[in-house]
This record gives sequence, structure tokens and C-alpha cells, in this order.
Amino acid sequence: MIKNLKYVTSFNRKGAWSVVLWPILHSIFITAPSGILLPVIWELFSEHPNVQKIWMIIGIMALMLIIQFFIASKSMINSNIWVYDLSAKLRIKLGNRIQKFSLGFFKKKDPGEIASILLQDIANFEGIFGHSIGKLAAAFGTVVLSIFLFIYDWRLALCLLAAVPLIYPFLRVTNYFVIKLGKEQIAARNIMGAKFLEYVQGIRHLKSYGLTGERNKSLRRSFEDLRRKSIRMEAIPGPFIITASVVFEIGFLAMLALGLYYLNGNTITIPVFITFLIMGYNLYNPLKIVMVDYLVLRYMNESLNRIIDVMEEPTMETGKNEWPDRFDIAFENVSFGYSDKSTVQYLNFRVPEKSMLALVGHSGSGKTTLVSLIARFWDVDTGSIKIGGVDIRNINHDKFYNFISGVFQEVYLFDDSIYENIKIGKPDVTKEEIMEAAGRAQVLNFVAEFPEGMDTKVGEAGSKLSGGQKQRISISRALLKDVPILLLDEATASLDPENEIYIQQAIQKLVKSKTVVVIAYRLATIQNAHQILVLENGKIAEKGNHTELFHKKSIYRKMWDIQQKSGGWKVKNKYHRNKQ
Repeated sequence: MIKNLKYVTSFNRKGAWSVVLWPILHSIFITAPSGILLPVIWELFSEHPNVQKIWMIIGIMALMLIIQFFIASKSMINSNIWVYDLSAKLRIKLGNRIQKFSLGFFKKKDPGEIASILLQDIANFEGIFGHSIGKLAAAFGTVVLSIFLFIYDWRLALCLLAAVPLIYPFLRVTNYFVIKLGKEQIAARNIMGAKFLEYVQGIRHLKSYGLTGERNKSLRRSFEDLRRKSIRMEAIPGPFIITASVVFEIGFLAMLALGLYYLNGNTITIPVFITFLIMGYNLYNPLKIVMVDYLVLRYMNESLNRIIDVMEEPTMETGKNEWPDRFDIAFENVSFGYSDKSTVQYLNFRVPEKSMLALVGHSGSGKTTLVSLIARFWDVDTGSIKIGGVDIRNINHDKFYNFISGVFQEVYLFDDSIYENIKIGKPDVTKEEIMEAAGRAQVLNFVAEFPEGMDTKVGEAGSKLSGGQKQRISISRALLKDVPILLLDEATASLDPENEIYIQQAIQKLVKSKTVVVIAYRLATIQNAHQILVLENGKIAEKGNHTELFHKKSIYRKMWDIQQKSGGWKVKNKYHRNKQ
């Protein structure tokens, strides 16, 4: 626990100690008046009470109350400012680190779990320093109070403190259940978050298939599972905490019985006995709070573990920080697989600078994997991918994407305006350049239909736009970015024929001076490619240009013939045919 806290607080060391020291100082000033009250009790039981002395003590207590108010304010403000500053830095640090992970990380953890770490787990961490640490530090006042009690009678003080080690077995058992059940509750929370996100994101498809009720049952089961495990986590450790509190009560009663025994034997005075009656019970209150907060800390430690797991996840860092002076692409003995499944094996090919390579093949042949490897969404298992003779693992991760861009079938738009979504392609450009790119990608055609024009909000993930409209915005980003390497995954697949012609012309102009890798499903669109690779089971089955592969009459030719035949397919109406 301490190791985890030290690791996380390392991101904001400045002022860390004050988060603990101020609450300790506050606890001392809370407890000290009780100790100062003891002379008043003694004075009242004396034969001739010194009223002036009593008023002086009351004045000191009033002064300490004022100081206590100042320290409490300082402690609360200081700890909250520090912990929220640390939380902000931690979220930024996690965000910056996440963007350097390979896509394998996102395969292992679904979006709901990642969101839970960034939001819920860091919020739990805020609770540790915002509340629990302060309460733990306040227990330091128990030490101060016990010192006062030992001064008056060490036997009764020892009797009170004897109850403290007796609660240890109950804490051990409770600690076991909190860790075990806490992990189960956190796992249920993550599953619920993932189910909810899946349900919301897929609501359109669920509606179209009439499955909203069926999938809602799954979501409801995840809520019910979270509710049940949350109750278990609270209910099962509860009796042990209550039993530990009873031990404290028994300790106080034992001290009371012992005090009466000593009082009858005239070995203690009435003022001493009254002092222990008043202050002895207060000795346990901070310990009861600490006992509960300790268990809260043990639960929150799971959140710290999850944060640290992300912070220690390997990133796709760069090696020598080299920079290519040309933009040809070379695969040298590249093999790669998702988990234990091999996807591409020992690939060797080269894409000359300012040429076009087309990747074709049946579904699952490895086309998208190759493009993802070039974009360094993943790192190769063996071999290397080089741009301009430089291994892409040795190119600065941030600068790498300054010379590579892509248009993919799966387009993601941010919940912002159309203008800002295009501007993401190149943030430091002028409005005129953005409008020109939008025009070339036929974005202005549909923007004219919206009252707010380019300032129209697209909704989360572009939910307010059609697939073709989102694709055109994606293409305009690539046109705007204008980088040496361009990756295309059937960029015009979701466009209508009329706009497809215009955008194909824009892309043709764009790729003239670039190194282009395109995934092609419609072979008619890649007849002018300089080089075509036909992939099969992660290997290169055929290689050449359109003419060479066409006359070879093998896999490529078969695919071409099938597409030509399917180009004029029609849906036959059985009822209509029977009537004829």
C-alpha cells in the first residue's frame, strides 16, 4: 500500500508531506484541549479552587480553538488542492501513456474498463488523500492523549491500550474479505460499464433486429451482479468491524472496573478516576475511525494497483530517434500475430517512394494487418519495417505521424463541429486551406444542407452524420494533412457513385507525389497501381501489376472475373416470376 502511494505521489512530490503533516498538527490541537482540561478537574476537586487559574486555562483552550480552526482550514484547503492537482496530472500522464500503447492493450481491456480506470479509480485515489489520509493522521492524537493518561495513572492507561492489539485478528480477517470481495466488485463494475457502453453504442443495430429487450436483460444482469457484489463487500466484513468495536467497549468497561477497584482501595483519587471516565472513552474514537478507513484504504489499494498496471504497461517507445530522408517502405522478414494466432509470416517486399501498392485478398488474408503495422498501431513480432531505410521503431513516436496519414473505412469523428473535425488533420492551417480540402472531398456539398454549415456539431463519433458524410470528412483530413505516406482502406466504399467519381479524382491528384498503400476490395479501382500484392493466409500468393496478374489467370484473375459477374446482379422476385 505504502509502495503504491509513493509511486503515484511521485508525479506531484511538491507539497506531498504537508498533506500528512497538517492533519497531524490538526489532530494534536484537537486532542490537546482535553489534556489541558485535566488541571481544571484537579483544581475543582481541590479544597480551595483557584478560579483565576481556571479562567487562564479556559483562555488557553479558547486560543487553541482559534488556532485549531486556522489549521483545519489550512489542512482541508491544502490537501484538496494538492490531491486534485495530482489527479489532473495523473489523468494527463495516463492519457499520454495510453496513446503510446499498441492496439494489443485495447484488445485486452475494453473501453469501459479503461474509462473506469481514468475516472472511477482515480476518483477513489482522490478519496485516499482527500479524506482517509487525514483521518489516519488524526489518529496521531490518540498518542498525545495516551501520554496525558499515562501521566496520571499508568495502570488504567495500560488497561485501555490493552484492547488495541486484541482487534488485530478481526482486522486481518476483515482485510482478507475486503481484498477478495473488492476485486470481485471492481470486476463486476468493469463488466457493467462495458455492457452499458456496448448497449448504447449498438442501440441502432439492436433496434433494427428487435433485440433491445434481449440485450437489455444482459445489461440488467450486469447491474444486478454489481449490486449483489457491492452488498457482499459491505455486509460480510461488517460484523468483524462491529466485533472489533465491541472489543473497545469491553476495554473501557475493564478500565472502569479496575478504576473502581483501585478507588475502593484508595490507590487512586476521585479526580484521576473522573479523568479516565471523561477521556478514556475518547481514546477509542479515533481508533474506530482509523479501523474503518484502513479497510477503505485496502479497497482503494486495488484502484491504485490498476492505475499502476497501466502506468507500467510497455509502450511503443522509440529507440535511436532517427529520421528518414526518403519515404519508401520495406518489409524485411516480417511476422506478426494477434495473441497466439499467426496472421502474417515472413513477408518481404518494398514499396518505392512515390508509388502505389495495392493489397488484395480474401477476408482474413492479412490486408488490414499490414496497413496497421505500417501505421505502427502494432509492433512486429519478428523482422522489421523500414521507411527510408530506418526501422520505424527507431523513429520518434510523435514525429512519426507527421509524415503518415490514413483514410479507413471505420471513421471516428469527435463531438465537435465539422470544421474542427477537418482541422484535426493539420491544426496550424488557415481557414482557406480547410475550406479548400472540404471542397475537394465534396464535404461542402452536404454542409450546405445544414443551417450552421461548417459549424454543425457532428455528435459523438459522428452520430448525426451518415457513413458517406463521415467518410468525406475523413478524406478531407487526409487531403489537408498532405503527408508523404498515405494509407487507404477502400476510402470510397461508403460513397454514392456520383461523389465517388469526384473523390477518386481528388485522391488520384493527392497520390501522385506520395507513397501510397491501398487496401482494395473493388479491383477496378487499382488497375493503375504500380504494384499489387495478393495475400492468402498471411503470405504473398501473387505479386505484379494489373496486366501481369490478369494474364496469369490465377487468384487475382479469379477475383476479377467474380467481381465482373457480380457487377450486374439482380434480386429476383419469386412471386412476380410465377405470375408471368
